[in-house]
Amino acid sequence: MTPRPDWPKRLFDAVMSGCLLLLLSPLLIAIALLVRIRLGSPVIYRQERPGRGGRLFTIYKFRTMRPDDGRVRQRWASTDDPRITLIGRFLRATRLDELPQFFNVLKGEMNIVGPRPEQPDIFAELHDELGSRYGHRQKVLPGITGLAQVTLGYDTDLEGVRRKVDMDLAYIRKRSASA
Repeated sequence: MTPRPDWPKRLFDAVMSGCLLLLLSPLLIAIALLVRIRLGSPVIYRQERPGRGGRLFTIYKFRTMRPDDGRVRQRWASTDDPRITLIGRFLRATRLDELPQFFNVLKGEMNIVGPRPEQPDIFAELHDELGSRYGHRQKVLPGITGLAQVTLGYDTDLEGVRRKVDMDLAYIRKRSASA
């Protein structure tokens, strides 16, 4: 099976991201000001994530947590994580914290739809636990959203991750088959 060329999806995602960033710029500015007033600087949270082919890229999000002391190992944030602020809880619940990722799409590091990229430490753990099935998600660019994220929400346990991986792999197979 020949993989589908990426340029039509890439073009669509880049045009959509540019239009959405322009259209949503007043909201982005308002959120940035609110985060700046409530949490201080930095407003944008940056974190390395493995993308297509395992290449690391910097993902952008509005900051939703108080900073930890830097000695804490990467971990999943639970819904009752004490680091999440009140404004952060709202931004996460509405997914508005992820709007800066449209810049990642413009840069060609992400798609609008695709498997969600995970933190490197967590990726390594899940790859060890789930094997190459988990790594197959890196055959395509990661996405701001995907069927697994919309359907199943945040991961809370390994079984939830397995269900998401199954959905991500089905998306990748269907995408490749529709070439």
